[in-house]
Amino acid sequence: MTKINMNKEKLNSIANTLSNSPKGILAADESTNTITKRFDTINVESNNENRRRYRELLFTSENLNKYISGVILYDETVHQTTTDGVYFPQYLKSIGIIPGIKVDTGAVPVEKKSFEKVTEGLDGLQKRLEKYYSQNLEFTKWRAIIDVDKSNDIPSEYSIDLNAHSLSRYAKIVQDYEMVPIVEPEVLMDGAHDIVTCYEITSNVLKKVFEALDKQNVYLGGILLKPNMVISGKKCEQQASVEEVSTMTLKCLNENVPKEVPGIVFLSGGQSNELATQHLNQMNKDSEGTQWNISFSYGRALQQPCLSSWMGNDSNIEKAQKELLKRSKLNSEATSAKYSIEDENSLL
Repeated sequence: MTKINMNKEKLNSIANTLSNSPKGILAADESTNTITKRFDTINVESNNENRRRYRELLFTSENLNKYISGVILYDETVHQTTTDGVYFPQYLKSIGIIPGIKVDTGAVPVEKKSFEKVTEGLDGLQKRLEKYYSQNLEFTKWRAIIDVDKSNDIPSEYSIDLNAHSLSRYAKIVQDYEMVPIVEPEVLMDGAHDIVTCYEITSNVLKKVFEALDKQNVYLGGILLKPNMVISGKKCEQQASVEEVSTMTLKCLNENVPKEVPGIVFLSGGQSNELATQHLNQMNKDSEGTQWNISFSYGRALQQPCLSSWMGNDSNIEKAQKELLKRSKLNSEATSAKYSIEDENSLL
């Protein structure tokens, strides 16, 4: 197997291009299981052709490249084509959008009967990356899941350490193949914890992740960080304001993320479409003096209105694409702190 020497200048350029305002990343890397659940909500059968049709709808939306810098694909999607027979990665590159790929293989319990999970996928990663590199994919994603449940003393230091190690090993291997690794340690917002708890746990996770990246000698100028926002758990009675989320998130990042990292591309993590955009906008408004690009890598928060409009019907494609473009445009505005809640009612 031929290993490619790291080109730091190339990695830094890709990372900056992906995270530079006014663009962000469309996450379209749902596993077959996840997209099946989403298709179930609109009563569409999740077969290979329907998944291809839906992804084509997303990628061929007119002017998508005005707002979207890169698209994260799933392995199945890399091998699918447009109706005209062009492979999706090649099609995206032809319109100036960088294609990327999810390379983890999902999460499993850290121990038998454990509530906590560790993400797998290191076995065979080099072989998969060699194939993806030959298919002109330029960045990758690996998601680690950190659940919060104070009643069960979750997360444990053990699970955080395991996930930090896997993320760092993944990042090192990816950079060896001249691809940019998106490092995604997600502290889930499903619990009843308050924003202070989220802040404390996120700080600890980020600290451990960057310690592990340093041990693996990962080039920080050639990665992107995809973190959760510091936010109240969904079941928490006291929901933090948009301003508080911005303040606490930026404080957490400033204390734990080295300045060498080119960009922060937030995940939406189950927030409503509008709230994810409001939070991103506020952080860019408050981010004077921060050194990173602050952008988005949203999946459901970009796709949900589009999916609900499509309903599996070709006659709804144009309407669905307009919904995707609207959310992409609004989040694009948020990367420059130019979004307004009134924009939600405007038409493209």
